[in-house]
Amino acid sequence: MAMTDISSLESKILATVAGTRDEQALEAVRVSALGKKGAVSELLKSLGAMSPEERKANGPLYNGLRDRVSEAIALRKGTLAREALDAKLAFERVDVTLPSRPEPRGTIHPISQVLDEITAIFADLGFAVAEGPDIETDEYNFTKLNIPPDHPARQMHDTFYMAPQADGSRPVLRTHTSPVQVRTMLAQKLPIRIIAPGRTYRVDSDATHSPMFHQYEGLVIDEVTHLGHLKWTLEEFCKAFFEVNEVELRARPSYFPFTEPSVEWDMRCDRSGGGIKFGTGNDWLELAGSGMVHPCVLEMCGIDSEKYQGYAFGGGLDRLAMLKYAIPDIRPFFESDLRWLRHYGFAALDIPTLDGGLSR
Repeated sequence: MAMTDISSLESKILATVAGTRDEQALEAVRVSALGKKGAVSELLKSLGAMSPEERKANGPLYNGLRDRVSEAIALRKGTLAREALDAKLAFERVDVTLPSRPEPRGTIHPISQVLDEITAIFADLGFAVAEGPDIETDEYNFTKLNIPPDHPARQMHDTFYMAPQADGSRPVLRTHTSPVQVRTMLAQKLPIRIIAPGRTYRVDSDATHSPMFHQYEGLVIDEVTHLGHLKWTLEEFCKAFFEVNEVELRARPSYFPFTEPSVEWDMRCDRSGGGIKFGTGNDWLELAGSGMVHPCVLEMCGIDSEKYQGYAFGGGLDRLAMLKYAIPDIRPFFESDLRWLRHYGFAALDIPTLDGGLSR
């Protein structure tokens, strides 16, 4: 091939390379020039049929053409890559001059916060958390808790009954979380040490009562537990929950069908300053109901009451939240008023821990 033909071919290839707009088009040019059957490759193949003199004259020309075309393709490939990157960066650019997004306005409900607080406290005391269904059988909600059908204690609960079933039974919205204790005693091996927080339901509504409210209950079953252990547990819970160094509890005899003896506990407090302070003063605040688990309850749950005994206790989560965070009325707990939630709610990352502090 004459020198002018080589220059013409080179000019044509380099112009095509310079005119490519993406790497796919550039690859097509590379194949047409330097591929197995490309124009430059065909020239290089023709050297084999030439005489030594012709090969000596044309070899440097053909190889120089190949090198210049290869270099031009490599440079163009780098340019296209930079242009593609610049276009991508321009498309994905973040305008930092835009105003920031507003802070999240949602808050953690006081009940959820208090539930996390008591869970942290009782977990530190060695209690596991147990759960059960909101719709319960009459047997678990009443009968196995030593409250048979004709027992007057059923009148204490103001129960929501569901529609009768085919077998004549009537499920109920659980009136307490005590059925969780029954389910645990029937299913779990001894010893048992659990708390059972959750929603409960009774036909009652005023400033301090709601048809749906929250309870926490505790249960310990083993061979050595006595009322002294119960008192210590409640004292440690109160000190941790109300964040005071000392508490004083006063026991009063009471009656619950599922415990014998039954005890209600009051905690010393001070109401003289318009608020309420715990661990000091000359006033008393009703705190929780409790007692030693009734032997009949143990036997109905398949536990030998001659060998095992235990204690149970319980109280209202809503009431604890009202006492600790000075909330005067229970009804707004369930009204979904954002103004109320912003005032009494907690930040999402205010996770209660015993080391870091339970409350804000």
